[in-house]
Amino acid sequence: MIQSRTALTYLVGFAALVAVVYWATGTSERQAQPTSFKKSQKSDRGGGVPVVTEPVTVVDFPIRRRTIGILESPATIVIRSRIDSQVLEQHVTDGQIVKKGDLLFTLDDREIQATIARDQATIAKDQAALTQAEAALRRTQELIEKRVAPQQQLEQATATFKAAQQTVEADQAVLQADRLRLGYAKLEAPIDGRIGAVRVAPGNLVSAGDAGGLVTLTQMQPLRVGFTLPERDVSALRAAAERKPPATVRVFTADDPEAVSSGTLDFVDSSVDSSSGTIAAKATFPNEDHKLWPGQYVDVEIDLSIRPNTVTVSTVAILTGQQGPYVFVAKADQTVEMRKVELVGAEGNRTAVASGLAGGERVVVQGQLRLTQGASWQEAEPVPGASKGNASQKSGAAAVEASKP
Repeated sequence: MIQSRTALTYLVGFAALVAVVYWATGTSERQAQPTSFKKSQKSDRGGGVPVVTEPVTVVDFPIRRRTIGILESPATIVIRSRIDSQVLEQHVTDGQIVKKGDLLFTLDDREIQATIARDQATIAKDQAALTQAEAALRRTQELIEKRVAPQQQLEQATATFKAAQQTVEADQAVLQADRLRLGYAKLEAPIDGRIGAVRVAPGNLVSAGDAGGLVTLTQMQPLRVGFTLPERDVSALRAAAERKPPATVRVFTADDPEAVSSGTLDFVDSSVDSSSGTIAAKATFPNEDHKLWPGQYVDVEIDLSIRPNTVTVSTVAILTGQQGPYVFVAKADQTVEMRKVELVGAEGNRTAVASGLAGGERVVVQGQLRLTQGASWQEAEPVPGASKGNASQKSGAAAVEASKP
């Protein structure tokens, strides 16, 4: 009897222990249940997968292209001496901005001054000879009129006078040439621009044969950017250059997400480069603030045209499958339709759609990965921090031709 009671006591205790362990284990599992699973159960009770939707819009969509270009100056001039001389004065420093006509260098002109003085003396001497020849010619003409001198004497006096005239004219031409050489002793800026590294200093000998010159002067405004586009864009590029006003071109630098400057397309090459399949073009920028620099590589964005009444959606709504790009359309009956779309291009965080969607429909922009064809949906609050567009794209990103499914 005592043994039976003892066995019963052990059995009751063991059952109580099992109940406690079971309760503790169940509580731990319920606490560890993922939040997403709880939400999923709640969603099932609510009748659909929670998603965020956006309406499909119809707008005039800009067709843009983006490529890499290089900035170039319309004029880069190497300042050289046109005479053999010595640098007396340097009037500019490295990197200085100068205006057209500003004095850059002064060369030693004493030798040319002496040559000019000799030219002037020669002219005076030959002018005196001319005056004498002119007087002799007048006397001879008077004698001929009185018939006391032969005709041969008149011819000789006339020839002497004309020779003296030509000698004076030649002397004046030499003087003019030397005065021109004297002007070469002062080197002035032929254009507005920026001085490069000065290669000489006062005291250096310079000559017309110096290949490197004294300094390089580069025009800084306006600047041009050269770039290329694929040959498939030739027609659109030509139309963009011919329209009034011409197409707008923007440039971006690596350290600035916003456009540094805007210019106009003003050149399209006359032929396509057959080796690369591209066509060259150029645009001009005022560069009044000198933010652009010759030789600098930049991102180039050009507005080729406008596509009117174009269906657009948030880029994040576009998914890619084996059959190409598709979206989930949120239908009015609270189900979704997986619909194939044909893309035109992207601009910022919007993508243009050529076919597959109509204005006014709604597409899923968050929660697509939990959807299947015909699944039920319900509108949810957007998840904080979740991207509703391609945040890595710049607002001025170029439209690129989309691959067809």
